[in-house]
Amino acid sequence: MVAIAELSAREILDSRGVPTVEVDLRLKSGVFARAAAPSGGSRGRREALELRDGDLGRYEGRGVRRAVANVREFIAPVVCGMEFSQLCVLDRLLIDLDGTGDRSRLGANAILAVSIAATRALAGTQNLYEYLGLHGQHRLPVPMFNVINGGAHAGNNIDLQEFMIVPVGAPTFSEALRMGVETYSALRSVLRKAGMSTSVGDEGGFAPELDSSHTQPLDLLMSAIEHTGLKPVRDVVIAVDVAAGALADAGSYVFRKSLRRRRTTDEMIRLYASWLKHYPVWSIEDGLAEVDIEGWRALTAELGQRVQLVGDDLFVTSPLRLRAGILEGIANAVLIKLNQVGTVSEALDTIAEATRSRYGVIISHRAGETACDFIADLAVATNAGQIKAGAPARGERVAKYNRLLRIEEALGAAAQYAGLDFVRRGGFFARESIEHTPRSARIT
Repeated sequence: MVAIAELSAREILDSRGVPTVEVDLRLKSGVFARAAAPSGGSRGRREALELRDGDLGRYEGRGVRRAVANVREFIAPVVCGMEFSQLCVLDRLLIDLDGTGDRSRLGANAILAVSIAATRALAGTQNLYEYLGLHGQHRLPVPMFNVINGGAHAGNNIDLQEFMIVPVGAPTFSEALRMGVETYSALRSVLRKAGMSTSVGDEGGFAPELDSSHTQPLDLLMSAIEHTGLKPVRDVVIAVDVAAGALADAGSYVFRKSLRRRRTTDEMIRLYASWLKHYPVWSIEDGLAEVDIEGWRALTAELGQRVQLVGDDLFVTSPLRLRAGILEGIANAVLIKLNQVGTVSEALDTIAEATRSRYGVIISHRAGETACDFIADLAVATNAGQIKAGAPARGERVAKYNRLLRIEEALGAAAQYAGLDFVRRGGFFARESIEHTPRSARIT
């Protein structure tokens, strides 16, 4: 049993210069832990509520003094002095103390910061991935580097939110990181040669203005991969976060930033099918809106045996929503964002549900990040096999990758990299080659 002696909170800034909640927690034993809540750029309708002040005269209404006060005035008096031995006991208390389904009383940002800090404190001197994880089964995840930003993550004309390179063919995590960095650097050169901007978006990926919002980014990624001497499919595959909820309008999908045209659900599915023919696309996230359940059924039936279909806004890290989706037979993977659900325990429940049902698991950052590297340990501890932490650039993104390097070093010979074998065992990428004919692949 442990007991919390002190709990305090403050307002700090995330990677976008937007306020967020940071918590300090000290146990009676003297163990100290600190944690900060991330913040999303694009949010699902059913995400737990991120409590903001709404005072337009301060941080444009985005201050978090109310959430900080909730930690100090409501949470601390209840939990300080409380004895517990399992995180789920504390998390359940926080959920009950909030008393709402969407964490709107205390704020998911306040609750999550406390939950992460408590997890760190409970681990004590033990490595966090060891405390949380399955002993002897620590697997380093495949990094999904967001190297071209669009949608809500950038002010350019790209409608789709993220275009990622995924170095599945590396033998180790450290080699995967090297491949990612070199491809990112090659992409910068490709963009400069084409006279395009190399400014970056919220997650460190480049944010150029393009002539097409759906296949030109894929062509650029192919050029960057080939420029490094790596081989598509064998060494590197591609993942796309469509964030289709941001495109949804009256039952169809509108590409507002570029093509200014509508697509039906069937046309979106045909677009993705064309990608699979001409590009090494291995994973498609939020390919349809969270409310388009019939469309998700059709998408899963059509492409679910050929590509990883990830539910982000669809599941919002909720074990209940994931369970319902599994019963519906929609998607085949889930994105894990801690602040979507509000506590570490609930995220662990969702991961366990996905694992039991053979759904893929991706541990994810948010657009508004901090230097907190908790998700790196979480990915290793749960054997998730995949992590999204942004481009291999910017301190708040690199902090996660550097933590994984340290974990790999600590594990030594026991370190395993998920890699290509993991991808193929999942059945999501059985193709050995593609027909890269980019111009003919463009559906307009």
